[in-house]
Amino acid sequence: MNYPRNGSLSRRQFHHVVAGATGGLLATTAIAADGAGVAGAIRGEPTAEKVGLQMLAAGGNAIDAIVAAALTAAVVVPHQTGIGGYGGAVTLAVDGGRRITSIDFNTMAPAAMKPDIFPVDVTGKAIGDKHRVGWLAAGVPGILAGLQLALEKYGTKSFREVVQPAIALARDGFPLDNGAGIALQGTAKLLAADPGSQALYFRDGKPLKAGDRYSNPGLAGLLEQLAKDNSVQSFYRGDIGKQIAAAFAKNGGLLTADDMAAYRAREVEPLTMNWGDRTVHTAPLVAGGATIIEALLLLKDLKWADRDPNDFDAVNLQIEALRYAWQDRLELFGDPQHAEVPLQRLLDSSTIRSAAAKIQKAVTAKQPLPVRVMSRPDNGTINLSAVDKSGSMAALTLTHGDSFGAKITVPGLGLTLGHGMSRFDPNPKHPNAPGPHKQPLHNMCPTLVSQNGRARCAVGARGGRKIPNAVFEVVLQLIARDKGLPEAVAAPRMHTEGLLAVAFEKTWPAELVEAMKHRGYTVTTAASATVSAAGLASSGEPIAAMR
Repeated sequence: MNYPRNGSLSRRQFHHVVAGATGGLLATTAIAADGAGVAGAIRGEPTAEKVGLQMLAAGGNAIDAIVAAALTAAVVVPHQTGIGGYGGAVTLAVDGGRRITSIDFNTMAPAAMKPDIFPVDVTGKAIGDKHRVGWLAAGVPGILAGLQLALEKYGTKSFREVVQPAIALARDGFPLDNGAGIALQGTAKLLAADPGSQALYFRDGKPLKAGDRYSNPGLAGLLEQLAKDNSVQSFYRGDIGKQIAAAFAKNGGLLTADDMAAYRAREVEPLTMNWGDRTVHTAPLVAGGATIIEALLLLKDLKWADRDPNDFDAVNLQIEALRYAWQDRLELFGDPQHAEVPLQRLLDSSTIRSAAAKIQKAVTAKQPLPVRVMSRPDNGTINLSAVDKSGSMAALTLTHGDSFGAKITVPGLGLTLGHGMSRFDPNPKHPNAPGPHKQPLHNMCPTLVSQNGRARCAVGARGGRKIPNAVFEVVLQLIARDKGLPEAVAAPRMHTEGLLAVAFEKTWPAELVEAMKHRGYTVTTAASATVSAAGLASSGEPIAAMR
């Protein structure tokens, strides 16, 4: 089906798109179980995948597909993300995969945000929950700005076209999936305390359950206005932005109409590193890609690829490279536009060489490196990865943060807001402390791998702090073990955040896990983040994988 460029879809077309999104696809859209179609591939969320494949089948490129899919996901998984989510990042390849760039659309703190706004106790933990729940927890939502920038610069369809399936789903409704139902039950008390959220997610005083039909007419109306304008400008610098700011003012929040108007998504240069004939390109700070690059550089210096994959020391080196990179992340990273972040020094070859020597010494002695800084947990998010038959591709991650973000909804707009301010460190002296118009550090790290100057695959993940490690693990399999995309995604993963705790997936050999216990780690069994990836097979055919 061809989408009109100069007007909204008809009611009949609305239902045709929704039928494809929630049931079967158009007959002309060939789709495999792995999310691949004849025109490309996309993985990340079932309904969003179908909408993205329809966009590819209608002649759109990978960027059109992933933006349409992201707008759809922002409706159908309201616990994970939404257009009021705090933000995200995308790394994309255009010109047939020859040019790679990133777009940062992370949230921005209000101008009135102060470094000591969230008081801490003697352990450094924020007192109360105001950084996570309520109107102080939210900043400017960056998602719409990022999606429009990607579409305007690198897509072929208009915003009016790609938003139509999301409008239809929000207006006409759909059954909530199990994830949303479970999240609603778990957050019901907090959501019930907010009138806007209660009106949206409750019926007869009780939270919706999995299978209940959910619609969001307020959000549909908002999106229809943006479709009519063929632009998201009014969300930031028009009546919608003013309505959002008024809700903050009424509820004791800090965000103003001026903050909304000041927001801009930014195209940024990806962080890169080479490994043989492969190059890794990932979203830069304040995204999580720097941690991936640092850990990969450490393993490259340690000649990790030359080791037997089943060798205990090889796994131990992997753990320590991640631990070392995470300790730097927790101690030194923040918004480089507002804080001194020594990233260039950390990634310098001499620094990497010195750190790699320390890691090798610790592994030889079978003793972990000492812990430098402590950690605190995060959760959330959705990731989409797409490729088209020309070789253009993208990995795009967007989030509320935790389930339903700040647990607040702007009345009349159906706009649930993410809790981006929770991603700051409440210690006012930390590089990642809150501050006026600062962006918080986050875990999203959409990443592309190229080979001989052409993008080969796009990789991203959802799962809070597990995201950087999961993407790292898949990329490591691709570049160091030369595995294909499905095999790299299927390979077992581990997780650590710099402390002595290491979580292995249950598919790791028992004797290896036991050996790590004897080497001083606190070992558990736990699932990794969910990775979604898309790329081109050696034959040139689009492929996708998710686990």
